[in-house]
Amino acid sequence: MEARLEALLDQLHQDGVAFDAARSDRRERRRNLEPDSARLLHLLVLATGAKRVLELGSSNGYSTIWLGAAVAANEGEIVSVDLDQGRLGEARANVAAADLEGTVELRHEDAGAALSGSPEASFDFVFLDAERPEYPAYWADLVRVIRLGGLLAVDNVVSHADEVADLRTLITADRRVTEALVPTGAGVLLVSRLVRPAG
Repeated sequence: MEARLEALLDQLHQDGVAFDAARSDRRERRRNLEPDSARLLHLLVLATGAKRVLELGSSNGYSTIWLGAAVAANEGEIVSVDLDQGRLGEARANVAAADLEGTVELRHEDAGAALSGSPEASFDFVFLDAERPEYPAYWADLVRVIRLGGLLAVDNVVSHADEVADLRTLITADRRVTEALVPTGAGVLLVSRLVRPAG
């Protein structure tokens, strides 16, 4: 990653930490991905050659830029959705500062609607960082929209284990997928849709 983009991301991270520290209501915070987790996702997108990426939960675009930079290197595109217009405005400005406007499509859209409206196997990589109580309702569409061999990454599975417990139960019971927990940052759960479901 070029130094200019690294510097922008470092500044966004520092600004996000300071912004969140001044707000007691979690819904008002940016709640950005931790840098170690962001680097992991960036690497995974590059390593898998993912060209069609979906991000559920844009916030101010910090994780979007990490994902977008990797997708741009793969000559692909990313769709990122969020319901907060103010955060999307910040994301648009930050994505523009990163020169990724041609790679990133930002949408004011509910995560569930984005999933249900997407065709089968339409994404190589999906990053889930939205409202955790809704995750179990997303599961059927999450599996459907990820291509065979594709990857789902779910953030906060260690820091908010109780809030993602129901989703993890669904994942563990689903023989169409395999999973691994990466205990970096707030904990990232990686789920791959198997080419051949377990028999």
